[in-house]
Amino acid sequence: MIQIEINDPQYAQKVKIAQSLYQVIDPELFVNIIDLGLVYNIIYTDNTITIIMTLSTPHCPLGDAITSGVNNALSVHFPGHAVTVQLVWEPKWNFEMMTAEGKKLLGIA
Repeated sequence: MIQIEINDPQYAQKVKIAQSLYQVIDPELFVNIIDLGLVYNIIYTDNTITIIMTLSTPHCPLGDAITSGVNNALSVHFPGHAVTVQLVWEPKWNFEMMTAEGKKLLGIA
C-alpha cells in the first residue's frame, strides 16, 4: 500500500495523483488499484510521473487494461506530463496489502 509522507516536497502532487488513481478499477475485481494495494510508489517531477505498481498476478490477463487506465486517469489531471507505469513483482502482492475499504468491497473481514 502506498504511503505518501507529509514532508515529501511533492506531497500535494502525489496526493492528487493518488486521488486520480482511485478512478482506475481492476476489471476483474471491480475495486480501484489504490484500495487493492497495487500501487507501491509515485515518482513525480515537473514533466514526468512514474507509477511503480504491481498486478495481482504476473500473468494478469487484464494488466494492459489497468496500465492503460493509469495513463488515461493521469492524463486528465496532469496534461503535458509523460506517464510511465513500471510493473514490479517484488514485493509480491497479497490480500494483506489492501486497504480496509478494499477488503470491505471484496467482502474480506
